[in-house]
Parts: sequence; C-alpha cells; structure tokens
Amino acid sequence: MAQLQAILTYQEIDTKLYKLERELAGCDERKEYVKVKKFLETAPEKLDTLEVKAISLKAEVSELSKKYLQVEETLSEFEHLDELVMEGADIAFYKKKAQTIAEQLKKIRADMNALTENVKAADTEYQKLKKQVIAAQKQYAEVSEKYKAVKASRETEKKAIEAELEKAAKAAPAEFLEVYKTKRKEKIFPIVGAMVGNRCPFCSMEPPLAARNKLTGGGSIECDNCHRIIFSE
Repeated sequence: MAQLQAILTYQEIDTKLYKLERELAGCDERKEYVKVKKFLETAPEKLDTLEVKAISLKAEVSELSKKYLQVEETLSEFEHLDELVMEGADIAFYKKKAQTIAEQLKKIRADMNALTENVKAADTEYQKLKKQVIAAQKQYAEVSEKYKAVKASRETEKKAIEAELEKAAKAAPAEFLEVYKTKRKEKIFPIVGAMVGNRCPFCSMEPPLAARNKLTGGGSIECDNCHRIIFSE
C-alpha cells in the first residue's frame, strides 16, 4: 500500500504540471501559433496542386486550339463549292457536312472558353495563396515569439513542479512509475484512482469479478474501458 501511496503522491504533484500544460495548450498565443504553423506546413502542397492544375488546363486549351485549327482547315473544301456544284456535286451533302463542321467548331470554342476561365480561376487562387503565404511567413515570427514569451513566463513554475516530481519518483516503484509515464504520454490523466463501489472511478465501467479479486491485499488492475489504473481502498 505504501508503494501505491507513493504513486498517488506523484500523481497529485503531476496534477499541477498537467494543469499548467493544459493552460499553455489552451492559451490564445499557442492557438494562433499553431494556426499559422499549420497553414505554412500545408501551403506548399496546395501551391503545387494549383500549379499542376493550371499547367494541365493550359495544355488542354493548347490541344483544343490545335483541334480547332484542324477542323477549321476542313472548311477549305468549300472554297470551290460553286465549281463543284456546276460539275454536278450533291449540294445537300456539302451543306450537311458544313453544318456538322460548324457545330464541331462551336463546341470546341465553348470548351476552350470554359477551360480558359478555369485557368484564370486557378491562377487567381494561386496568386492569392502566394500572398497569404508571404503574409503568414511574416506573421509566424511574431506569433512564435509571443508563444515563446508565454512559455518562458511559466518556466520557473514548471521547473519547480518537475523538481517535486523527480523527488517523489524516488519513493515510487520503478515498474509502476514506468506504466504511469507511458499512459501519461498517451494523454491519459488522471491515471490512478480508487474504485467507487465496484466501478471504475473514471469511466464508471464495472470490471469483471476475476479482475476485482486481484485488488485484495493492495493490488491494482487496469480498466478494460479507459485503461486507467484502479485500486481498492
């Protein structure tokens, strides 16, 4: 039981460190810092994506332009239409063919216009994002310094708590403390608690009877649901 009490004492001190960490994590300076940092981390990929998109769209416009010219060249067949008709050519055939070509050209032109607008939109978005990146790079230095200042203002307090923890750790069983620290890294807190009735004090789940039997004589178990350490007083 003395070893368990040593862990509880360690956790009591650690609660102060956990509270300090939560306060730092939730401060406005850190939120702004994380926001700008995350934007700068993801911006290069977004810029690359927009650049690739613009290049692809420009290539499509170029291909359509070639196709347009190729289709337009077929109209040369109609330059001497009068002579063909005089020689007995079927005017209905040429009329139908001309109509088909005109429809093809109309569709190609519409596709080219749509693609051109998409290129402009992609380029506008790219330029806008570039300006945002430049602004964020300047802002990053500012928000980073503000967050560092906030952390520095709590450093003395943090070191004092860590010194208390180091002292308390000497009285705690090494194996138990290792389990405690592992769960702490997994963002589990509090980690150790006394059973309330037959239930976990943290999530209210009832451990199996076989597990509860292990609590006799100062033993402890891990909750199957929240993975915290339970003991019986």
